[in-house]
Amino acid sequence: MIELRRAHERGHADHGWLNSWHSFSFADYYDPEHTQFRSLRVINDDTVQPGQGFGTHGHRDMEIVSYVLEGALAHKDSTGSGSVIRPGSVQRMSAGTGVRHSEFNASQSERVHFLQIWFLPNKTGIPPGYEEKYFDEAEKRGKLRLVASPDGANGSVKIQTDARMFAALMDGDERIEQSIGSGNDVYIHIARGRVSLNGDTLETGDAAMLTGEDRLVLDQGQKAEVLVFELW
Repeated sequence: MIELRRAHERGHADHGWLNSWHSFSFADYYDPEHTQFRSLRVINDDTVQPGQGFGTHGHRDMEIVSYVLEGALAHKDSTGSGSVIRPGSVQRMSAGTGVRHSEFNASQSERVHFLQIWFLPNKTGIPPGYEEKYFDEAEKRGKLRLVASPDGANGSVKIQTDARMFAALMDGDERIEQSIGSGNDVYIHIARGRVSLNGDTLETGDAAMLTGEDRLVLDQGQKAEVLVFELW
């Protein structure tokens, strides 16, 4: 079964300095039909105005991945980690027993557009941790590039959850076909552009939830950037 969810069906909050779309229940947005998908708990599509950001706040027992689409995101946390991540970089923060961090637009003139993704961990009470990897466009062009996984396979960042996260860039005649592991579900988020999934057209902000399917086919991309989550 493939369930589609269109971009406009998500939760939305415009705070002026922050414009955010919520794929799952978050903050003041509650949708009992979309609280999580397996271990995938949050996908927030955030655009932050220049020089603005999230002040220091805490997390516990959550795997948090940041994926920048445009601009530059500055991160600092209580583990001593700090960096500025840009398109192509994937940042993972394991909150574990507790971590405090801040995230700000590193530019005083340009917006930053990024996805913040939360997974429920498969083990709680672990020490907090941080990791960042860069994946260039060639690695994602016309293929699913593994960017996060429980075992850090193929140079991906390591996440303490039962999921694998892939990223792809697609345009023109490029086609991706991938089998889905027995008993696994897949969540697909279109970060931008347009693409066909198993014959259904998806556009920026749209999502698809695949349950009981044995394969996925992505084609007919138009400047598309796609995130695929396989979960068990």
